[in-house]
Amino acid sequence: MAPSHSPPSDDEKAYVEPAEYSDGGRRDSALIPDPDEGKSDEEKAKIDKALLWRLDYKLIPWLCFLYLISFLDRTNIGNARIAGLTTDLNMTDGQYRASLTIFFVSYSVAEPLTNVLLKRMRPSIFLPIIMLLWGVCMTAMGLVHNYEGLMAARFFLGLTEAGLFPGVNYYLSCWYRRSEFGIRAAVFFSAAAIAGSFGGLLAAAIAQMDGIGGKPGWAWIFILEGLATIIVGVVSYWMVHDFPDEATFLSPDDRARVIRRLKADKQSSAEHEDFKMAYLWASVKDPKTYLYSTIYMGAVGALYAFSLFLPTIIRELGYTSTTANLLSVPPYACACVLTIVIGWLADRTGKRGLFNMGIPLLGIIGFTMLIASSNPNIKYAGTFLAALGIYPCIPNTISWVSNNIEGVYKRGVTLGIVIGWGNLNGVVSSNIFRTQDAPRFFLGHGVVLAYIGICLLGGSIATHLYLQLENRKRLGGKRDMWIEGKSRKEIELLGDRRPDFIYRT
Repeated sequence: MAPSHSPPSDDEKAYVEPAEYSDGGRRDSALIPDPDEGKSDEEKAKIDKALLWRLDYKLIPWLCFLYLISFLDRTNIGNARIAGLTTDLNMTDGQYRASLTIFFVSYSVAEPLTNVLLKRMRPSIFLPIIMLLWGVCMTAMGLVHNYEGLMAARFFLGLTEAGLFPGVNYYLSCWYRRSEFGIRAAVFFSAAAIAGSFGGLLAAAIAQMDGIGGKPGWAWIFILEGLATIIVGVVSYWMVHDFPDEATFLSPDDRARVIRRLKADKQSSAEHEDFKMAYLWASVKDPKTYLYSTIYMGAVGALYAFSLFLPTIIRELGYTSTTANLLSVPPYACACVLTIVIGWLADRTGKRGLFNMGIPLLGIIGFTMLIASSNPNIKYAGTFLAALGIYPCIPNTISWVSNNIEGVYKRGVTLGIVIGWGNLNGVVSSNIFRTQDAPRFFLGHGVVLAYIGICLLGGSIATHLYLQLENRKRLGGKRDMWIEGKSRKEIELLGDRRPDFIYRT
């Protein structure tokens, strides 16, 4: 049966009643009646709860699965390395690091553009296409015979994977209220932690196929996981849904309810809007773009260093390659649990900045243990704290960005810039754990400590203070001149620059 991804007709699209501004003004929108008009508050709450569960059921599980596949495919090269990749391809340590670096170059350069493509092409088209393409690249990595072939495959893997993470986060932010987005982003990102643990187990099992079909075990890791990605990409055409005003799994009344919920939260990101360069420049000129980019570079720089080299770090403690892969599972599992807990707490409190200032302290302690001790037990315990101090900050930062950037395209562009700049730091992360530095890896651990302490922690403190200051000015009426002389529609298009838009700190 063919999927039904065509947009609803104009008369099916849902619009909402204009919400009151704090100054008594009204928003200008096309209207249809409230589908729940005349119902009691209890009935409305019950309908809203059922709608939210329906959204979660339809959206979250499959998107989590896609990110698990994505993170598995980009980091399994670390597992392949200890299964003999560099030996069989006669690669030097520098060449291996270069094969990690090339992925982040293409990945980060493409990310700022992907959310525009996602909006224009629709999620049900864009996401399956990029999955098919990166599945082909992944499979090709298992067929290479030299360093040059691996470099080419890694470059195109980065290019094709670039749209998933920023795209899904932007997509989810167009469905949920600001106070609901954090836990969903955390659950989505927890797939990365699961991929870390699952990847170790899977690699340990697949590597036992060494010699089958004349292929080494590391090649089978790439081939089988690449073929699985291709299959998942095909199925995704039926499993990925479009934006709220085009989602065919919702009735017209439910589409109205979703958009009304967003309007009540001072969001308009579910609505149609033509792309204009003004939205790009609005993001580029916004100080928050650079503050959040600094925070995210600290989190992601540490994340990639940790995920790419954890098996190597554990192996240097004296364990075999299989045992090292298996011992990498528990730190990821613990990080997964804390990531979801922090997402829930940050949603409840709305204080995402405070969590971004507290959680990194665990990472600082963990990497200090790794750099200061030669005791294998202490170092392995340090990997747990390192994971706990990094992973929760990724979705919390993305949620913080999404909560404080409003406008259909501005939010998409800003997320692309922030995530793209952060991932560019994978170029650094992939070159700091050198073979000659084993087993203490002073350079690698030291650089990660700088990422966490200066960029993640320091950037979070600066952003928190900036947003608090701006909120005081808005509440004190010092930004009211921004709307003087503007029509209701022009005020609406100001997005997060509206004086009544209060930032989440």
